[in-house]
Amino acid sequence: MHDKENTGAAGQGKFALVSIRLPVALTFAALIGGLGAGIVGAMAGAPALVGDIAGLVGGLWLRALQMTIIPLVAALLVLGLVQMILAARVGTVARRMIALMVFVQLAGGAFTSVFMPMLLRAFPVPEGASAFLAQTPSDVGEVPKVLDFLASLVSPNIVAAAAETAMLPLTLFFVMFAVAITRLPEDQGERLLGFFHALGNAMLLIIGWVLAAAPVGVFALAYGVGVQSGGGAFAALGHYVLTVTAMGTFIFLLAYGIAAVSGGTGLGGFARAMLPAQAVALSTQSSLASLPAMLDSSGRLGLRPSTAEFVLPLAVVIFRATSAAMNLAVVYYVAALAGVEVSPTVAIAGILIASVISLSAVSLPGSISFVVSIGPIALAMGVPVEPLALLVAVEMLPDLMRTLGNVTMNVAVTSAVDRSAQTDKTTAT
Repeated sequence: MHDKENTGAAGQGKFALVSIRLPVALTFAALIGGLGAGIVGAMAGAPALVGDIAGLVGGLWLRALQMTIIPLVAALLVLGLVQMILAARVGTVARRMIALMVFVQLAGGAFTSVFMPMLLRAFPVPEGASAFLAQTPSDVGEVPKVLDFLASLVSPNIVAAAAETAMLPLTLFFVMFAVAITRLPEDQGERLLGFFHALGNAMLLIIGWVLAAAPVGVFALAYGVGVQSGGGAFAALGHYVLTVTAMGTFIFLLAYGIAAVSGGTGLGGFARAMLPAQAVALSTQSSLASLPAMLDSSGRLGLRPSTAEFVLPLAVVIFRATSAAMNLAVVYYVAALAGVEVSPTVAIAGILIASVISLSAVSLPGSISFVVSIGPIALAMGVPVEPLALLVAVEMLPDLMRTLGNVTMNVAVTSAVDRSAQTDKTTAT
């Protein structure tokens, strides 16, 4: 979930991950400052050596960020999927909750895959935005044929797949690995989970060190963008924020539909009950901080405390309702920047990978989740990941919709699960 902070419930578990933060304000200031310095440098005829040094510094920081993606995603996939599988074994309520979570992620991914390209055709990316691809290799964007794509789903050498950042076979392998762990004797499963827990924490420490230098790296990268694009870079960032936020709005509205149809709450009543929780969500940008307000909203809706007190804390830990929709929106935006054509087959793969990662990635601060969740999707779809290093600096703006949509959907799912459980109880009697 791309919230400012989303630890806590997860942080109380046996395999909790360390908490790290991105210096958000400094990074955003570095982005603006770097773009401005680049524009001024281009107008003043700054020596090419300045741009070369900025490119070197930014490129080193970008590679340091990329090197953690594969091992961290492996650890998060295994830990998150095992956690979800074990939760599903708790009982009917948990299984229904997870079924709704899967539906929301798939629906969000499908909506973005259809409407984000349409939106970008109607409102094209501003001129000069291609400068965000300055650090991108020239060999990205090749569209595989269908048979080649299907053949790539299974790799005969998982180490080679990791070296080539082949996310499709890696994701499939770690999904199977997580399921296998839940079938092992308890002591063996605990040892393997302990390894992935340690691996995840080690990678988070490394990525924390890298992100501590984010203001320097982002300033250097933004300088090169400013030199090449001029004021068009600012227009592109505003365009990016609006289009990505539009995809998250779908999940926000879908929550009202689920509450009305599956939860039987009535649109007006649900809207009124959600206002306090939504106010907390917008002011804190944290689902965890919004948990008490969500519990209060569920009480206003007349939901049973036993359901709310089980579903909502679990949802805060493992459910990021807006992730698939908004993460794919970022990938489609970068694809438009790079001129990458996304075929229907690749789009379906993107939806599935976005959903799996969203449903399995344990709670992380938004800055970390942005890179870890979107990077694998982009790699799987043949879209460059390099622009993510700059886009993360403005993530705090789309994150408002992420948190608002997540909090609203959490309560909507709780209402649907509670109504379903009450129906079962009435039928049984």
